[in-house]
Amino acid sequence: MNIPYTKAHGAGNDFLLTWAEQAPANELAGVARAICHRNTGIGADGWIIIEGTSIRLFNSDGSEAEISGNGTRCAAALLVESGRVDGTELDITTGAGRKHLRLIERDGKRYLFEMDMGIPRFRDNELRFPLALADGIREVTILDVGNPQCAVVVDEIPANWRDLGAEIESHSFFPRRTNVSFVRVIDPHTIEARFFERGAGATLSSGTGSTGAAVAAVLRKAAASPVRVIGEAGDLNLRWDDSVYLTGPAIIVGRGEFFL
Repeated sequence: MNIPYTKAHGAGNDFLLTWAEQAPANELAGVARAICHRNTGIGADGWIIIEGTSIRLFNSDGSEAEISGNGTRCAAALLVESGRVDGTELDITTGAGRKHLRLIERDGKRYLFEMDMGIPRFRDNELRFPLALADGIREVTILDVGNPQCAVVVDEIPANWRDLGAEIESHSFFPRRTNVSFVRVIDPHTIEARFFERGAGATLSSGTGSTGAAVAAVLRKAAASPVRVIGEAGDLNLRWDDSVYLTGPAIIVGRGEFFL
């Protein structure tokens, strides 16, 4: 079976997107692992299936995720480019509910969207939560922005952040696993972050991770809206007023077929 795909990325966080009518009917987890494999597949952090204006996201390990901020923007870019939606305002239904996006600008296959990420959920007693790790206790901020997030606010990004991210992702405290961000506050409106995503591992960017990182910094009074989030391959911008809004790019980079 041949599976057509479009490849796109948001600030380096890359996805393969397939229309539902061109995707297999079953065994999607296995297909996701195969198509996303960096050596034997096409390679991506996740595979997104688009049906109408609804999307399903499979991580590179085959697990299904509620939402990806960067991935949803990539889906929006493809919907606009294909002509399947009109105008500059659109709603996309994700596993975390319907999300509203606004196209700010377009230059060829490069799009800039603002996305309503919704209201973050958190408990006051988990804003500075002591999490026991192999190397000792680390204070973390636990919240939900459509998917589970654990933000570790640090003075400097640890050299072993990938190892720590893997440990935290699968920590027994998180029965569904969690996304992890390491957050360094540069100034009240700028943070630097590194991301270890549930089901994908270390990624160059994360839309929901950036949301969790920025919201955690604001809740801890280390930053204030608006917040620029500097990732390894690009920046995202967040503002928090009536809701949390995340602005970032979605760039279509290629198309092809995967031979399953």
